[in-house]
Amino acid sequence: MKLDFDNADECFRRDVSQWLSDNLSGEFECIRGRGGPGDEHMFIEERKAWERKLYQGGWTCIGWPKEYGGKAASIVQQVIFNEEYARAGGPGRIGHIGETLIGPTLIAYGSEQQKRRYLAGILTGTEFWCQGYSEPNAGSDLANVHTKAKFDDETGQWLISGQKVWTSLAHESHYCFVVARTDPKSVGQKGLGFFLVNMEQPEVDVRPIAQMTSTSEFNEVFFDDAVCSSDDLVGQCGDGWTIAMSLLGFERGISTLGQQMLFTNEFNDIVNAARANGSADDPIIRQRISDAYIGLKIMRYNSMRMLSDSNVDGDLSKEAMCYKLYWASWHRNLGKLAMDVLGPEAEILLDSPYQLTQLQSMYLFSRSDTIYGGTNQIQRNIIAERALGMPKEPRG
Repeated sequence: MKLDFDNADECFRRDVSQWLSDNLSGEFECIRGRGGPGDEHMFIEERKAWERKLYQGGWTCIGWPKEYGGKAASIVQQVIFNEEYARAGGPGRIGHIGETLIGPTLIAYGSEQQKRRYLAGILTGTEFWCQGYSEPNAGSDLANVHTKAKFDDETGQWLISGQKVWTSLAHESHYCFVVARTDPKSVGQKGLGFFLVNMEQPEVDVRPIAQMTSTSEFNEVFFDDAVCSSDDLVGQCGDGWTIAMSLLGFERGISTLGQQMLFTNEFNDIVNAARANGSADDPIIRQRISDAYIGLKIMRYNSMRMLSDSNVDGDLSKEAMCYKLYWASWHRNLGKLAMDVLGPEAEILLDSPYQLTQLQSMYLFSRSDTIYGGTNQIQRNIIAERALGMPKEPRG
């Protein structure tokens, strides 16, 4: 891995830092450091306005090619942007699923019509997306999709029926990319399609899932013959698995840098709390803070190594396969560390009836890290079977 910061990159860093200093203030001061795990429900409208502000400043989708409105920023520059964004206390990005997942997927696999229709809304921060992968009874096994897509010969449209679950920010999204089975006789990875579904139709029902953080950023999504234009099938029937896996490559790639931005802010909050209440003098706490910092750096450099040798055609690198397993366990342990640093204060609510501090919310939310997006058990299977070439797990 080679990651040099030359004069041009340092100039880029100064531009990012100056713009954030000038603009993350005034009406946006309230969203500094907000919108992380367990805090995703806060300041929704202000964060949507922030997405538009970023676009006006030319800071959305900076890694996209210039022909689609991006800056064609290098990986080094994207790292710099995320570092400065974290340093400035930039809020969690509501538009990150569009910018880092479906946007690059459409650029790679979408038709020209799909690119013209959808990329502009993502770029300008005016249209938001959610991810329709997980299903009840399928766990983390994406190949066990039961949601069906049936082509209606009379209308020339696809009709989507089924249920997705754990769909983050579905209630704030205009569109959902959905993996559905186009061939009812198919099983596993075959016979799948990748669809772009309008969420603003009566055939789509979004039901919030009450979480122990008292919020509902996850949802169940029910599709009851939801209409999807024939032009909104990405690729061909049967390409769904390939496209879905490529999208996950983007998720484990550039978007990991944005995720580490949030982790850095949480880590800094814990260090500040430890200094303030004296727990930083505890040698055990100090050691755990050191371990957490080392883990944060391992994730950063592993991500950059992965991105330096990225292969975004769906054949994920071995480093990418390991990443989810690593960060999920690390972040869960960070939540435990936060509670131990706070001590008895961790048990006290900020206000009645159920208002948590950011660290309390982070702790509760982090309990789900080793489950959503692929459980640790599934991730170990993926590493064993796809990265190490070991025999597949027997399945009934």
